[in-house]
Amino acid sequence: MDFNYNYKIDLDKNIFRGYDIRGVYPENLDEDTAYTIGLGFGTHIQKLGFKKCVVGHDNRLSSPSLYLALIKGIISTGCDVVALDLCTTPMYYYACIKLGIPSGVMVTASHNPKDDNGFKFAFDEKGNCKGQEIQDFYNELKEAKFYKGIGNIEKVNILPDYIELYRNNLTFGPRRLKVVVDPANGATANFAREIYSLYPMDLIMINELSDGTFPNHHPDPCIEDNLSQLKNKVLEVGADVGISFDGDGDRLGVITNTGKFIPTDIYMIIIIRDIINKVSNKTFLYDVKCSKSLSDEIEKLGGKGICYRTGNSYTKAKVREDNLPFGGELSGHVYFNDRWPGFDSGMYAGLRLLEILSNTDKSVEELLSGINTYYSEEEEKYHSDDNIKFSVVDKIKEYVISKGYSYTDIDGVRVSFPDGWALVRCSNTGPNITARFEATSRERLKEIQDEFRGVINEYNK
Repeated sequence: MDFNYNYKIDLDKNIFRGYDIRGVYPENLDEDTAYTIGLGFGTHIQKLGFKKCVVGHDNRLSSPSLYLALIKGIISTGCDVVALDLCTTPMYYYACIKLGIPSGVMVTASHNPKDDNGFKFAFDEKGNCKGQEIQDFYNELKEAKFYKGIGNIEKVNILPDYIELYRNNLTFGPRRLKVVVDPANGATANFAREIYSLYPMDLIMINELSDGTFPNHHPDPCIEDNLSQLKNKVLEVGADVGISFDGDGDRLGVITNTGKFIPTDIYMIIIIRDIINKVSNKTFLYDVKCSKSLSDEIEKLGGKGICYRTGNSYTKAKVREDNLPFGGELSGHVYFNDRWPGFDSGMYAGLRLLEILSNTDKSVEELLSGINTYYSEEEEKYHSDDNIKFSVVDKIKEYVISKGYSYTDIDGVRVSFPDGWALVRCSNTGPNITARFEATSRERLKEIQDEFRGVINEYNK
């Protein structure tokens, strides 16, 4: 830690987003930024009574240098650091749990493009910071009232403990599956083979080289176009299922044996069907983007659904606070809280699906038989500057009210019709407005799309 860093007084406020700190390296997020954030973080958690924190990083090219600068800032406040080095975000989460240290920072930009980077961070037991907490932290950084001291660094290899968490968690059945796994050259590429090899399956890996430039495809498994290679490989080798992860390993994508993409909300139906009679609390959480197929199925099964705002920091916290057995969101984050400690892991989510398949002769698509059918397309994004996007959504809400439509504003505005719905909300990870539409027929879907696309374009100027 002999590098020299400078406190940065001109931090870009736009990198302090709804769920984390995220920017473009080195344009508005560089080593001096990381060092400054470290100074603020170390000071803040000591004010809360904590003396130690956990820090890890993903495999993006800029992550190691940002990680070192961040740690230098933290220990310069007198705070100690448990350094995990290269890991996945789920491994970082588990380290905090296993070591009993709630404070920590993960250097990652998740599924964002290769030049992005950022920090997911938690001050205390409440979990990842979000919303106003992040804005308040930005204001603290501007005040620059940092503690001074000399903290220590302890290197910890969490992998052996993380593997033990998996080892006795799942019970595979007699059916031996052929499985294709695509780590997308992300952080999971360093660990997926070892963990999946714990279980009886014929494992085929693609894009297994850890490469933070993500040379083969964008590391977002919830966008179907990113899974073309996985689809082709599944069909080529006659696999039962294909599974992919995002850049830092906390999200999941699924391809069936016929090459069909399964969105996360539909994956959740398989899980809830499997566990609803095995848990006492039959309440499950999903976010505002999820299909009505999911809420319909929970109701048919005799359970209760909670529709909640989008965002990993929010949904995971809600699952924990309400002690729900399972929850998730369309973006690929799912939270098992039955026999897993509640945090999101793409690798574990994939294995839970494989466990179910190994105990039945059915395919993924057969496990989804009987669900209500709705029509939708992938989420749409509209570029909108961070300083205007919230006012644009406010204007769309005014339009909805003027039309007398039924709506909820828990996250943006979601309009409910007897035969469909429309959602328009601000992205918390970039300068975008996002929209999603669903209906009982393709014709009705187009009508809803046309109406709200027109409204978005009218106000987003």
